[in-house]
Amino acid sequence: MRIVTFLANDEERLGLHVGPFGTGKIIDVASTVRAGFLPDALAVVKTGEAALDMLRQVLKDYEAGKVSGSAVLDEAKTKLVSPIPRPVSMRDGYAFRQHVETARRNRGVPMIPEFDQFPIFYFTNHLAVTGPGDLPVQKLALERLDFELEAAVVVGKRGKNIPSSEADAHIFGYLIMNDWSARHLQMEEMKLNLGPAKGKDFATSLGPYLVTRDELASKAIPSAKGERHDLRMRCFVNGKQVSDGNLKDMTWTFAQIVERASYGVELHPGEVIGSGTVGTGCFLELNGSKITDNQWLRPGDECVLEIDGLGRLVNTIRAAPATGLDETLPR
Repeated sequence: MRIVTFLANDEERLGLHVGPFGTGKIIDVASTVRAGFLPDALAVVKTGEAALDMLRQVLKDYEAGKVSGSAVLDEAKTKLVSPIPRPVSMRDGYAFRQHVETARRNRGVPMIPEFDQFPIFYFTNHLAVTGPGDLPVQKLALERLDFELEAAVVVGKRGKNIPSSEADAHIFGYLIMNDWSARHLQMEEMKLNLGPAKGKDFATSLGPYLVTRDELASKAIPSAKGERHDLRMRCFVNGKQVSDGNLKDMTWTFAQIVERASYGVELHPGEVIGSGTVGTGCFLELNGSKITDNQWLRPGDECVLEIDGLGRLVNTIRAAPATGLDETLPR
């Protein structure tokens, strides 16, 4: 099942996606079920199986031709936003060894041994989430603006001290995540040994679909420490491919990250956890490896993240209006 949130008359509405990615149909759920029962995707996640049963019935009705034509929209003509516009919280991991090793080698430092001891994550701004479409960026963040090609999971089941052997059952679904990064700000701030802060908190894009875990079962690679998924991950900037990786290459599984995150802490439905950057999945790594030549994102650039089974997340960079504040870059 692919759950979406779309705009109709500037109102966020819950939808289901059917058909091919990018050219499919969007079923307006509110037009097919009792109003208010499922107001948004977060309510679906929190309600769990009862909500999914209702949505399965909507899909059956659609396949049987019982859904009104007015409740079925062309995806290409529909404004999708983040499937969960306001997550309960948002963590981002650091799970791909290739990315970590390469980034450190490019800086002339050895691989950090602590990487193999436990999965790490940080909290990012869950109230600065965007979906597909234009991404307005302030002047300071446009200096060395970068993408990060990631996948993320949405927690669907409450739990505390969850062992990795049971953690996949706590995952509701998967989506594409772009952890936008203002590298100039990030590097200046982290000299103070705190952060990321303004170099990261201005935007994270999620979407375009929230894909339930069962949809990816055929691509799952089980292990004692949780599932990995054989899903190709790519990034295209202005139509040119710059990144190519695979979600199965996570050194730490999402289940292991969930175990770590839930240690002594209760996880709640609607929390988002990112994978961290896949190998080759950002210009910071690509520039350091001389694969690209000091390339960064600029206003007008189109950045497309594509993950098999999860769709294509398309954003266009725009320069945000001046703030009236001091926007002098730190040097």
